[in-house]
Amino acid sequence: MRIQIQFFFTLTLIGVFVISACSQQRDAAGSVLAYLEALASREADTMVSLSCADWEAQARTDLEAFSAVTIALEDASCAVSGEEGGNTLVSCTGKIIANYGNEILEIDLSERTYLAVFEAGEWRMCGYR
Repeated sequence: MRIQIQFFFTLTLIGVFVISACSQQRDAAGSVLAYLEALASREADTMVSLSCADWEAQARTDLEAFSAVTIALEDASCAVSGEEGGNTLVSCTGKIIANYGNEILEIDLSERTYLAVFEAGEWRMCGYR
């Protein structure tokens, strides 16, 4: 009986760790997507709160780069694609559509790999390459 209880307890712990690891990966991708949505909605405070400490100033710069245009996010989705040097790599699909009046610029989100870090108890956008 005691062995069965220990086995059940161990199995439960393993399940909790697996579920936790999977949800953290979804959260990393979700943070990057939320950052992009905040950019399209021009929500500077949200962008900064979704950014790691090292990226906060760049978040404001990203938003300022689109200050003279109308922007929209089209068919955006993100997924974890790996890990590198303490960062979780996130790949996204979709586009940022920037309307400059007579000119429309489409920025393909798949051309960048986004970086996410687990900081202060949350996944945060921390750059791209």
